[in-house]
Amino acid sequence: MDKKFLTYSMEVNGLWQEVKFSETAIENVFIPFLRELTDLKMTMDRKVIAYLVAPPGAGKSTLAKFLEQLSRERSNEVEPIRALGMDGYHYTAAYMKITTVERDGEKVLMNDIKGAPETFDIDLLVDKIREARQDGTSWNIYDRKIHDVLPDYWSVEEDILLIEGNYLLLKEAGWTNVRVLGDYSVFIDADPELLRERLISRKIAGGKSREEAEAFYNFSDSKNIERVLKNSAQADETWKLLPDGDFERQ
Repeated sequence: MDKKFLTYSMEVNGLWQEVKFSETAIENVFIPFLRELTDLKMTMDRKVIAYLVAPPGAGKSTLAKFLEQLSRERSNEVEPIRALGMDGYHYTAAYMKITTVERDGEKVLMNDIKGAPETFDIDLLVDKIREARQDGTSWNIYDRKIHDVLPDYWSVEEDILLIEGNYLLLKEAGWTNVRVLGDYSVFIDADPELLRERLISRKIAGGKSREEAEAFYNFSDSKNIERVLKNSAQADETWKLLPDGDFERQ
């Protein structure tokens, strides 16, 4: 039986795009997840911090914004949520252009591996999550037009926050301080080859040649994918990214 996909127009990272998800995923995966967060809020009687974690290329930013939109459309069934990204907690572009880290035994500029775990200000992210759980806070975003961080861009007061990112469950120094702040988590598993093609296609769409896109994937993206897939802690739920861009619960 063929899936029935529904199409939505959404703004993701400052750009409007058409996205589609199957009715099956919406009713059997997404809505049950939103109900779980609603139940958690009622049980804990406080703000809930949830994580949506995925390797690069899995579409987590789009999915998080869709879950926010879906929660508002179904507000008679579930508590509305607020989707936030962790990309606003990169170090600034200026800092990354002059600061080096060690990778594979060599010193490299942060800017050359932008998006790797080492290019995030973990301490600031931890502080912001703690503030958000208490009385609310301001939240940084990453502006893809200027390729830099915009600090304190959003005011965050909602009771259920869904933070999306690659490394929120990473079992590495510093990131464990982030992981323990989450009340509930979803991990998106995906075939590395599927992620490779999605990431290379994204770079080409952004103006890179095929050769340039493959070179960046081999130097940076592939290593980040491996770290996320192999070194993330167990999540409360695991979803699978399918070749057609849809999701199913494992």
